[in-house]
Amino acid sequence: MLRFEVLLSFTIILVTTVLGGAQKPTDRLTKAYPNFELDVVVDGQPLNEYYSRGRTYVDAIQGAEYELRLRNNSADRVAVALSVDGLNTIDARHTSAWNASKWVIEPYQTITISDWQMSSERARRFYFTNERDSYGAKLGQTANLGVIAAVFFRERSRPVPITPEYPVRRDKMEAPQSQSVRRGDKDNAATGIGRNVRNDVRWVDMELDSRAVGEVTIRYEYRRGREDSRGFCPEPNF
Repeated sequence: MLRFEVLLSFTIILVTTVLGGAQKPTDRLTKAYPNFELDVVVDGQPLNEYYSRGRTYVDAIQGAEYELRLRNNSADRVAVALSVDGLNTIDARHTSAWNASKWVIEPYQTITISDWQMSSERARRFYFTNERDSYGAKLGQTANLGVIAAVFFRERSRPVPITPEYPVRRDKMEAPQSQSVRRGDKDNAATGIGRNVRNDVRWVDMELDSRAVGEVTIRYEYRRGREDSRGFCPEPNF
């Protein structure tokens, strides 16, 4: 049997009922894998997404705290390996999605993860910052700054239909572990380890399928760090 300990947040359970009926903006990108969604949220509103260079982006807002809103649109309970800047949001480890600590999402439920989980009762908020101030820099792990990835595994409770060897992903580029930021640029967007907040969690046992059923990857940058894919005229240098 393939059994895992996964993390269940009491705070998240209380929030899901409220978020479950929220309406999505009409200008959102069509999801390549509609059973699972990931939004980057600031002040209660998901950031607009852009498709550029074959990847999905959002524009980071310097200094702003943000949350990650994950939606399970399937009839199965799932566990999701959620990483920010290549670091797992539960234990800050850099592992494969299969070996990573995971969050639990019930069928047709939404959870919001807004922090690095520091203990069973305490967490510290995500916020947009630069490489020098990032949590990754403090841990000596800066190869994946600007990448948010969620990989979903279905709970094994009944026979599962055959799926492709690789799950369909909204971002069809290589896995986030192989991405890197431009070296020496301290103004690149990254995530810091912010203020302390209360977030009570507990571990539960789940038996998971060995193959992921979905993956969503979003990259975030400050707008000045990339060209505008909509093709406006550049400002001249006087």
